[in-house]
Amino acid sequence: MKFVHTLLAAPLALSLVGQAQAAVSTAEAAKLGVELTLVGAEKAGNADGSIPAYEGGLTTAPTSYKAGDRMRPDPFVDEKPVFVIDGKNVEQYKDQLTAVAVELARRYPSFRMEVYPTHRSASIPQGVLDNTLKNVITAKTTEGGNAIENVLPGIPFPIPQSGAEAMWNHLLRYQGVNIETKYDNWFVDSNGRPSLASTADAWINYGVYDDLSKPIQAKDTYYQIKVMYTDPARRAGEAFVLRDAVNPLAQPRRAWQYLPGVRRVKLAPNLAYDTPNPGTAGSATYDDAFVFTGALDRYDWKLVGKKELIVPYNTYRVTYEKDVKKLVTPNHLEPSSVRWEKHRVWVVEATLKEGARHIYHKRRFYLDEDSWVALASDQYDARGQLYRGAFAFLSQSYDQQVPDATPNVTYDLISGSYSVSALTGPYGGIKYSEPLSKAQWSSESLAGAGIR
Repeated sequence: MKFVHTLLAAPLALSLVGQAQAAVSTAEAAKLGVELTLVGAEKAGNADGSIPAYEGGLTTAPTSYKAGDRMRPDPFVDEKPVFVIDGKNVEQYKDQLTAVAVELARRYPSFRMEVYPTHRSASIPQGVLDNTLKNVITAKTTEGGNAIENVLPGIPFPIPQSGAEAMWNHLLRYQGVNIETKYDNWFVDSNGRPSLASTADAWINYGVYDDLSKPIQAKDTYYQIKVMYTDPARRAGEAFVLRDAVNPLAQPRRAWQYLPGVRRVKLAPNLAYDTPNPGTAGSATYDDAFVFTGALDRYDWKLVGKKELIVPYNTYRVTYEKDVKKLVTPNHLEPSSVRWEKHRVWVVEATLKEGARHIYHKRRFYLDEDSWVALASDQYDARGQLYRGAFAFLSQSYDQQVPDATPNVTYDLISGSYSVSALTGPYGGIKYSEPLSKAQWSSESLAGAGIR
């Protein structure tokens, strides 16, 4: 695998020796806002111009957008692909693709990647950027990389020195504060038959962003989600709430589940790690959500470097597609619905710790340099065989300054099936909403709302 030489090549190489948690020097920190953006991305474009310079992201809505609407028109709708990658020419581009993308092209003649001009559209609010600039000197990981401290709401490590730091950037990336939506998850089996895995109402709160002036504490909840299933009939009435804290060793994930059959709310500590997620018909794990979510403690994390990669990006056609059945074609998503672009990503490799349990022995994640969204993953089993992989569909919510990567797809290369999750288009898209009350977030609220 070929990696791009970056402005941070020397300090990065040093950081890989023993995964030392070296602090960022004053000289390195001074690059933010000059050579680097305030989230740590390279401002300049690449050598051949296929990746442009960063100019602040997409902050102006297209004229077709109606203020206050949750359905955001594609600002690049009139563009045409620059080139197409499929099984006939994939070997030419394999160094710029994830292992899963290469395998899909080799395996399925119908699979193709339509590659469009690159737009560095990610943009986040100035207050979050200001905090990120402060974090570069003060933030540090603790508990062997599994927790953080001295962090303000923002990107904790804009100049990462380790794999764990880069993954914390993904976990704490700015995604808005409160989200309300309804979504579908679909499963497509190895015979190409699509079926609705689940429909649900969901509320998400990124609690550390409630107050930008408040330093993040170890037991603070940085992510909580409440899900109430409405379809299909066998799932209707089920519900759960889960919460992730900044220090998962001091405060492990807390989860509660309501099942209509037993008519009570119970603690559900197994809604984590590699437990199959029934919301995806069991085709993805709980920590596959959003490509990766949850605690870092079962893996050793290595920062491999930065790379130019062709990935789904500015994927408005997926995020806001009203007719989901159009997307779920046999073997893979409908190719013309997925926009691919070349972007720079941080590559992080996770290796299962000795004695730890997980169905994925090795994982490779690809984090967008402009937003810290995990755009893709390659996942390997204990035999070293490519097992599964995921892609997130990022589109900028230009009216809110939020890089949204809610929808995602997981391909299972062993079974030949795939699942696509969090499709909100049929229900009007994502709403950046007012917060729920404390009572609405309580586990007790699940029983009343979940009865059918």
